[in-house]
Amino acid sequence: MDMDIKSTDDVMSSIFARVVAGDIPVQIVYEDDDVLAFTDVAPTAPVHVLIIPKVAIRDLAALAEAPPHITTALMHAVMHVANLTGIATTGFRTVFNTGRDGGQTVPYLHAHVIGGRPLEWPPG
Repeated sequence: MDMDIKSTDDVMSSIFARVVAGDIPVQIVYEDDDVLAFTDVAPTAPVHVLIIPKVAIRDLAALAEAPPHITTALMHAVMHVANLTGIATTGFRTVFNTGRDGGQTVPYLHAHVIGGRPLEWPPG
């Protein structure tokens, strides 16, 4: 876990880096060696889970430079979360916000898994 993909001070001091370090308690939904999934503190739907890698990666663009198993772990975690929360069969949305204009508010790669109600299109 000592890998550091495009990390800068803001990534390493972000709230998600502190979650990975165990400094901030979260309600864990799923965890393995590479990722941590936990409920969002400000959910936008009945199911709103965040999935973060356990290595510091700034955003989806920087994920391209990470070892492929991190991408695989994130995608597997999406389906684990969907199955564990009961939204795999009814449908869900997975969102990666990247950069300011993309709506990324925390400088640390994270996926939102959202479901449990009909989701409208286009989003915000």
